[in-house]
Amino acid sequence: MMWRHFFQLEELGTTVRREFLAGLTTFVTMAYIIVINPKILEAAGMPFGPAMTATILTAFLGTLAMGLYAKRPFAVAPYMGENAFIAFTVVGVLHFTWQMALAAVFLAGVLFWLITLLRVRGWLAHAIPSSMKIAFTVGIGLFLAFIGLNEAGLVTLGVQGAPVQVGDLRAPSAQLAILGFLLTIALMVRRVRAALLISIFTITLLAFLWGVQKPPATWVSAPPSLGPVFLQLDLRGALSLTFLPVILTIFVMAFVDTMGTLIGLALRADLVDERGNLPEIEKPMLCDAMATTAAGLLGTTTAGAYIESATGIAAGGRSGLTAVFTACFFLLALFFAPFLAAVPACACAPALVVVGMLMLAPISQLNFGDLTESVPAFVTIILMTFTYNLGVGMTAGFAAYLAVKILAGRWREVSGGMWFLGALSLLFFLFCHR
Repeated sequence: MMWRHFFQLEELGTTVRREFLAGLTTFVTMAYIIVINPKILEAAGMPFGPAMTATILTAFLGTLAMGLYAKRPFAVAPYMGENAFIAFTVVGVLHFTWQMALAAVFLAGVLFWLITLLRVRGWLAHAIPSSMKIAFTVGIGLFLAFIGLNEAGLVTLGVQGAPVQVGDLRAPSAQLAILGFLLTIALMVRRVRAALLISIFTITLLAFLWGVQKPPATWVSAPPSLGPVFLQLDLRGALSLTFLPVILTIFVMAFVDTMGTLIGLALRADLVDERGNLPEIEKPMLCDAMATTAAGLLGTTTAGAYIESATGIAAGGRSGLTAVFTACFFLLALFFAPFLAAVPACACAPALVVVGMLMLAPISQLNFGDLTESVPAFVTIILMTFTYNLGVGMTAGFAAYLAVKILAGRWREVSGGMWFLGALSLLFFLFCHR
């Protein structure tokens, strides 16, 4: 009864069982980050085991805060994209140290705290027009679907003149992914709430039986020591003038990613008010600020709300209890990492494709008759997907919104917050993005 009252389950039309299944669905769908994130950071010279422990603890702390404080069904974890930027650009190309990169993550988190407490982030989020909020949701949906198709092997890298092409449909992993998609749809048509989860585990079992994926040699293991990466940030080096563009880039990427993801997920979960705003948006923003600050201290990259949270929302998750369950699963993952690493991509890919499809629904609310609204939305959607980078698509959309409104002579319709976001986006493209 205490859980029901604290998380307002009855008011949101959900149950503890439904929230549990939603939390498990979110976790299983995004569990890949436990292995992928430290693997990418390994390219920057960070030890895999400690980086994995840091990844799990960051996800646990951020997601638990999101559930208990913000009471939203959003999971938090280190971002894909930012980790690659740090590993391959900051360290690999610019030859800064990973210790300096961790300091940049920490400083970005501190800046997030400051502008959130000053309510600047909430003001900016509320200044975004409804057309752009719709674009965020649809763009995230297409991005998820594209990731799923690629993970399943149904869409692969193409040749010159054709960047992508159909994969090998004869491959057992691709066939399992197609089977998983059909199974998920069949269960959803029959209104089975655990459809995504049932599909993931069914395809995982079939992958083990058919030899597509080897079962884990061991299911339980002690977590690696955090020592080699804990509190290893180099603040003195990060505060040099030559490193300032790196800090600004990390800040802008995480800032835009988090804001767009929160808005898109809130719209998908029907948690927005009549103006399309997420009530008390400062609370989830404070949670991602805390997670990013903790990430720099623990030894991993920028963290924030994860788009895979949409799978748990699609499974019925509506309250912070979903996030609490997801956080608990992350904590357990410290000891079950070998099993989680064995869940094949072809098992999770269908869930991403299905959720991506469901997130396309708001496109019907976009006013295509007003080009000053539809063109920036279009730019946002296609670049979020085709650049494989949510932050690039969102910042391009902000810049396009200003440009089109000015060209149409309707610049007075642009709010103060959108002027700021547009200017910040232009700064990002002119001086930071490489």
